[in-house]
Amino acid sequence: METLERPAILVVDDTPLNVILLTRILEKEYTIRTARSGEEALNSAFASPPDLILLDIMMPDMDGFEVCLRLKEDPSTTHVPVIFITAKNEIKDEERGFALGAADFIHKPVSPPLVVARVRSHLKIKFMQESLLFENSFLHKDVQQQSLELEELRKFFLSIQKP
Repeated sequence: METLERPAILVVDDTPLNVILLTRILEKEYTIRTARSGEEALNSAFASPPDLILLDIMMPDMDGFEVCLRLKEDPSTTHVPVIFITAKNEIKDEERGFALGAADFIHKPVSPPLVVARVRSHLKIKFMQESLLFENSFLHKDVQQQSLELEELRKFFLSIQKP
C-alpha cells in the first residue's frame, strides 16, 4: 500500500480521455497513478505495486490480457487485484480474463457509481485477505514458539526425574 490513508490505484488505458475520466471518478478517495501502455503499466507496478489496477484490454503493442498474465506471474504483483475496463463484452473475453487472474470486469462506457463500488469491494477483499494472512502468520509463529517452549519444559522434567 502506497500510503496508509489512501490506497494506490494504477489506471492503465491508451486513451487519454478514459484515464482522465477514471482519475476524476476515483481521485477523491485514492492515490491515482496512470500508465498509457502495457509496458509502462508493468514498469510502474513492478517498481511500486499498487493496491489495485484498472486495466484496459485493447491497447497497441501489449494488450491487457498479456499485462495481467505478467502481473500474476510475478510474486511482487500476483496479489494485486486487476479489474479490466473494456468495451469487449463477449463471454470468451471474460473467461480468458478470469482464467488469467482478473478480479472483475467493468464494461465501457463506465458508470461512475459502479466503478467506485467495485473498486471499494475489491480493495476491501484484498485488505481482509492481507489481514488474515498476517494473523495466520503471527499465529503460526506463536504456535512454533509455544512448541519449542513445551519441548524445553519436557526435556527439563525428564532431566529432573532421572535417578
